Amino acid sequence: MNLHTRYAVPLTAMAAAVLSAFGPAPARAADDEITALTKPQSELSLGGGFVFEDNQRFGRYTGLRDRGLYGILDFNLVKRDDANGTWLRFFGRNVGFDDRELRLDIERQGNWRFFVDFSQTPNFIPYTVTTRLLGIGTPNQTINGSPAFASYDDLKTRRDTWTVGAGTNLPAGFDLQVRYRNEKKEGSRPWGQGVFGTINFLAEPIDYDTDQLEAILGYTGERLQLQGGYYGTSFKNSNLALNVTGGVAGLSPMALPPGNESWQAFLGGGYNFTPTTRGNFKVSYAHQTQTEGFIVSSPTGRANLGGDVDTTLAQLGVASRPMPKLTLNADLRYVDRKDKTPIAQYIPPPTVAAPGTYDGTNEPRSLEQWFGKLEASYQLPMAFRVIGAIDYQQVERNVYAVRSVSIRDKTEETSYRAELRRSFAEQLTGALAYIYSQRDGSSFLFNQLYGTPPPTLTPGSNNIAPLHLADRDRDRLRFSLNWTPLDPLSVQFFADVAKDSYDTRSTGLGLHDGKFQNYSIDAAYAFSPDWQVSAWYSYNTTTAEQSTCQAAAAAGGVCPATAANPIWQANLRNTSNAVGFGLRGKPSSRIEIGADLQYQEIVDKYEQSPLAPTTSTVAFAVPDINTKLTTIKLWGKYALEKNSGIRVDYIYDRFKTDDWTWTTWVYSDGTTVSQDPRQTVNFLGVSYYYRFQ
Repeated sequence: MNLHTRYAVPLTAMAAAVLSAFGPAPARAADDEITALTKPQSELSLGGGFVFEDNQRFGRYTGLRDRGLYGILDFNLVKRDDANGTWLRFFGRNVGFDDRELRLDIERQGNWRFFVDFSQTPNFIPYTVTTRLLGIGTPNQTINGSPAFASYDDLKTRRDTWTVGAGTNLPAGFDLQVRYRNEKKEGSRPWGQGVFGTINFLAEPIDYDTDQLEAILGYTGERLQLQGGYYGTSFKNSNLALNVTGGVAGLSPMALPPGNESWQAFLGGGYNFTPTTRGNFKVSYAHQTQTEGFIVSSPTGRANLGGDVDTTLAQLGVASRPMPKLTLNADLRYVDRKDKTPIAQYIPPPTVAAPGTYDGTNEPRSLEQWFGKLEASYQLPMAFRVIGAIDYQQVERNVYAVRSVSIRDKTEETSYRAELRRSFAEQLTGALAYIYSQRDGSSFLFNQLYGTPPPTLTPGSNNIAPLHLADRDRDRLRFSLNWTPLDPLSVQFFADVAKDSYDTRSTGLGLHDGKFQNYSIDAAYAFSPDWQVSAWYSYNTTTAEQSTCQAAAAAGGVCPATAANPIWQANLRNTSNAVGFGLRGKPSSRIEIGADLQYQEIVDKYEQSPLAPTTSTVAFAVPDINTKLTTIKLWGKYALEKNSGIRVDYIYDRFKTDDWTWTTWVYSDGTTVSQDPRQTVNFLGVSYYYRFQ
């Protein structure tokens, strides 16, 4: 049996220095309730936890993946200097785990503040990769470079984030805040290399460095409030390319995410015109660039992309209550995204003999968006309130005649909402809302067929309208109910259903209908101040009905609908049932207990089959995927003294799935990816806590 004891704690020097500042804390001789309320209290928790089974999923974001012992260390140390009103706080959570957090705050109440924050976030890939790839974790990898297959179940990334911030109150209602953040992300994750018919496994080496700087100057007056500032980011990748040996010819080196920079200047605020009318606004300008050098020479002669995007935003809103029973809200927002990246032909264009819907050039994406909203709310007799609202969105985008997807240059969507709310009694309130929205736009543009001079229009390509551009009618109904029949009992019910109808254009192909249903009920009951229970249930389902064709004819986009080339249909459905239960209790003055149970079942259905002709022999039924998650958390506290005690935590986690995604897949180089379809984990933790002032 291998025990993995982990007590790695960053900031050791800083922790020791801060802890010494608090000094020894003698136990109180008397129970002084006033002192407990007016003076800060600190808490320290120290112990160990044992994971009884190796796992892939339970410890994905905490590092609790290997069977063994882990250190438990949490603290919240608080000290206040009564003479000058200075607060000193030092907080730590999960310091013995891989997802640790540490934060130091120093604040002169009503004057200035300073903090340092550190967090670490792991992400273990929940799969086992069996491969002969050599060089995982480095920018130089050889496909089938190892003589024998090896299994890797520890591919992961780790994100270390440092944040330093300070703020101060200035004269005349001004205040200043400055924050700097550095994020370092390292590790490896599954990647790949391939062309049609050949796909090889690779592991992307990750060594990212992101810097963010934010400075905000605020003003708070009797009627006017303002905030203006600067926000800048810089992203660097230490690995610019992945060099591959033994893979697809011509696909090495492979470019990795390039560095980029951005900055934004903004100003926003609000003004109280009258006690019942308030306006708000925001304006900002952002500049984004990507000028990292190409890893190999470009056929165009360019040394880098020259990415250059400018975004301007302007927003204006007003909220008013012109009459005691009437409330009005209006909001208008404009976004102008100009992509000024130079256009160049990076890939050789198709030949006359083999024309295509691309010409090898990059496609900058510019957008101009308008968002508008009007809402009115009026109080009716008998405790009714009626609400009406209109939302409008318009998007105009640049288009290219030679492209690989169908497109339209303008879309418009308008939503109408009618809502009725009522307080039936002091213990019962409810609301019912109906929302209808319609999206349409300009005509879809035919693609040009490149390679036959001059380029010609071809209505036979790209017959399916992209989801976010297709004409759509949506009907949505929402209902909520809050019921408190007794002081200790509260019940909330919520229902949200929607139905989408899409225009499939003249071809009849693409997404036809979509549905969404979400129901939930929550209840809480307090038997006494020492005993409370809660329970909840939710049901969620999303469906999409669509059809497609393997190869439509060029003229008019008609599908042949033959046995070898049928019209396919798929009725996609994702359904989730989840239930939970919670208990909090205090059987005696020394004992506290808690329990939480959660169960979730997720089903993915595909229902794929040929629609016409039904006699097609190429049908392939895609199996359903069923996933079940069960989590039980139990904890208890036993007070040894008034300010100290023992805490015990137990977690049972069970994961079961018949996900077939990777079970039959084999990369061209022989690599396989798998996961344990049944994973059960037990965790037991015991810690000692101590509170002091």
